[in-house]
Amino acid sequence: QVQLVESGGGLVQAGGSLRLSCAASRSTLSTYAMGWFRQAPGKEREFVARISRNGGSTDYADSVKGRFTISRDNAKNMVTLQMNSLDSEDTAVYYCAASRHLKGTIWRNDYDYWGQGTQVTVSS
Repeated sequence: QVQLVESGGGLVQAGGSLRLSCAASRSTLSTYAMGWFRQAPGKEREFVARISRNGGSTDYADSVKGRFTISRDNAKNMVTLQMNSLDSEDTAVYYCAASRHLKGTIWRNDYDYWGQGTQVTVSS
């Protein structure tokens, strides 16, 4: 069982940056690929980024490519999502998730554990 807790969300102006963190307890994160997803009001939860177990492989949604960076520190049991050049389209609840897949995937159903989410609001 993995418990994931996100932090770092908040209100930011368009063009600004936020850094989200996901801390794990009750398990070692290094045995899981990790992903970030987001859900805006009235929309389905969508893939944002994923990182493999050892951090050597990453993937991003086209909408965030070049602006967001996912990274992990297995020694600290933590995954982060650095978000730059934010715009109003990025407003959503952001969730981190853990997957038993080696590299992680873009599909929600491939993730076994989820955090409670953290709200990101970008004002224009």
